Amino acid sequence: MHTVDVVVIGAGFAGLTASRELSNAGYEVLTLEARDRIGGRTWTDYRLGHDLELGANWVHWVQPHVWAEMTRYSRGIERSPRAEEAYWHGADGKPRQGTLEEFMALIDEGQQLVIDDVREAMPRGAEPTVGRIEELDHLSIQDRFDRLGLASEAKAANESVWVGHVNAPLSEVGLSSALRWVAATGGHWQLMHEASATYRVAGGLKAFTAAIASEITGEIRLNSRVASVAQSGTGADAHAVVTLESGEQIRAKRVVSTLPVNAIGEIAFEPELPLAWRRQHAERVASQGTKVWIRVGGHVSRFFAYANQNDPISVLKAEFYCADERGNYTILVGFGPDHSRVDVDDIASLQAAVDRCRPGLAVEEATAHDWMADPLSQTTWMTHRPHQLTRDLTELQATQGMLHFATTDNANLWGGFIDGAIESGLREARRIIDSLPRPQRRSGS
Repeated sequence: MHTVDVVVIGAGFAGLTASRELSNAGYEVLTLEARDRIGGRTWTDYRLGHDLELGANWVHWVQPHVWAEMTRYSRGIERSPRAEEAYWHGADGKPRQGTLEEFMALIDEGQQLVIDDVREAMPRGAEPTVGRIEELDHLSIQDRFDRLGLASEAKAANESVWVGHVNAPLSEVGLSSALRWVAATGGHWQLMHEASATYRVAGGLKAFTAAIASEITGEIRLNSRVASVAQSGTGADAHAVVTLESGEQIRAKRVVSTLPVNAIGEIAFEPELPLAWRRQHAERVASQGTKVWIRVGGHVSRFFAYANQNDPISVLKAEFYCADERGNYTILVGFGPDHSRVDVDDIASLQAAVDRCRPGLAVEEATAHDWMADPLSQTTWMTHRPHQLTRDLTELQATQGMLHFATTDNANLWGGFIDGAIESGLREARRIIDSLPRPQRRSGS
């Protein structure tokens, strides 16, 4: 049986960060990735004639962990196109066109009212369960909107904005998800909007994860799906045995799981997982939507558009301007609350969904990855249901014997973002470094 100091399960940002920190500290680390690539729920792939981010996409300098890594690896940023036009649904439920300034004026009151108590609810963004949030954690975002008394047009526009943020029906998402991200930007909703969907990593996230991986001295093994993790022994003999689906077994002094809550049931754990993990896995987190890339004919005006929160695509914007032998075209990125309602092979239904957001475009083709149907994720980006944050976060962060949990799902500051994944990887690596004696390497080895 092969023996290492630490096995890290998963080579997304959380796993790569933990593996780098641990290998740099002198531990023998084996990183096991079930996919045929690194990156986890980030995936840069060449489709529709352009490199596209099928998963996570945007970063910002108010996200401290990701920005430190951006600085470390000299990664630059590119701005997504600034909209010249805005589209939203009027009081009659039909799309209407206006300026960016008109749309921002329409949503300003509602966006502020949704998070108006953020400084009392979460006075310290890095500690999301501190403050009055426990008193509010039974509420959904929809509950909050329904109590604001907004005019129908303003309410619909505000709801669609938040569907874009949380990737799920608002009735299923805890108000805590809205408050924690705004708390992370000092209580300013405008800055939170910018931080979540404005600046891309130059060169793509594939190059970013490759840069982190290049500093890991241990093996990163792809196509290596873990079947079980069993802990045994006590004291100096305490260890875990990681069994792959191939039957191979690896003995380790520590194991770091980076699986998201929804997918962690794909591995058998002995002893069984802590209650918070089992409970949230059974409940599922709220996110259940889709991200879709759509090619439309011609170079269209820079725009963003919001349909109704119940439409298949609730948010749509122009992202790339391209040309090939077929002529000029624009690549749009869209988001919807229900992954099952968007079929990239059904151009007619996609055309209808686009028309609900921004009429007058000709859909040519589309692509996406269904993260909900992917057994290794079973979710997009983490958003909590009511009660889940304050009830479970502390336990989700706790170690269980030799087993550590590092995922954006259990981050403090930017849970659900790349920043949260990096935070969790750093946290668990430090816990291991502080608790596991460093191996004595022979001189010259």
